[in-house]
Amino acid sequence: MAEGGSLQGAKNRRRRDFGYTRRLFSEATLLTRAQANLLLLAVALIWGSAFLAQAEGMAGVGPLTFTGIRFLLGTAIIAPLAWREWRLLSIRQAQPLPRDALGISALGVLLMLGAVFQQIGIISTTITNAGFLTALYVPLVPLLGWLLLRTPAHWSVWPTSTGCLAGTWLLSGAQGVDLVVGDLWVMASSVFWALHVIFVGRIAERLHAPFLIAGGQFLVCGLSSLLWAALTETLTLDGLTLAALPIAYAGLVSVGIGYTTQVVAQRYAQPADAAIILSAETVFAALFGFLLMGDRLNANGIAGCALILVCIVAVQIAPLAAAGRQALATRRAQ
Repeated sequence: MAEGGSLQGAKNRRRRDFGYTRRLFSEATLLTRAQANLLLLAVALIWGSAFLAQAEGMAGVGPLTFTGIRFLLGTAIIAPLAWREWRLLSIRQAQPLPRDALGISALGVLLMLGAVFQQIGIISTTITNAGFLTALYVPLVPLLGWLLLRTPAHWSVWPTSTGCLAGTWLLSGAQGVDLVVGDLWVMASSVFWALHVIFVGRIAERLHAPFLIAGGQFLVCGLSSLLWAALTETLTLDGLTLAALPIAYAGLVSVGIGYTTQVVAQRYAQPADAAIILSAETVFAALFGFLLMGDRLNANGIAGCALILVCIVAVQIAPLAAAGRQALATRRAQ
């Protein structure tokens, strides 16, 4: 009996100590709205610049190898946070079920397909085109949610989807649909990105462990990419050395730090702020492409990028604005 009481006391002390550590961590990471917005702007800058690293990395390794190593590096960065969440879930006896592991694995496959298709596309398209065409996933999310899950779509989905198609046409030259092969690969990747966003939300709502979900899907993405690479690509030491810096930036900075910072910042940022600021990823991709890769757009291309960006922002903030007006009307009625 004494031994049982001693064990129970030790468990209680560990829980108190862990709860104290958790409170310290939470208090240390309190952010103002302005600070959160600055962090989100840094995330958009990181993600936009990662397109440059992805393009440079193709000089030494294949797209599957690049993606595999990149996401395993991201896994290493986020692993301590995922382990911390696992301990919290264990204390609450709310560990993931086998169906959760299956869902996270499916997310990893979608992530792998999106990343690999994008990486293949970057080989033969510009950084600017890749940035804006990848962002087509934003209007695709509510559209595919309506088609696959019968989730009601806000009316803004339809004009913004049409606007994105028009922007893509302008970006291709506005003389018929004359997209290069790389553009088509990147556009296809946006479908997988959209599916990933749809289903990661459903799993996150059930599991309430964003870092654990992120680490698990990064691991699946990295391992499956490297397995596919082992069957289809040739890896040399010289090639890996040449691509080492771009891979490190895309993995450690873009995947690991970028995603982690986004999760922290969005706890304190307003949804409308986050929607607009993160959309700046496409602008930063175009800026880096212009400054460092020599990308140049004609008037039609600039108009197409602007139209896509406007549609991306509009499809995110229109439902939020409507919800805000409805909440305000409800409060006034009370």
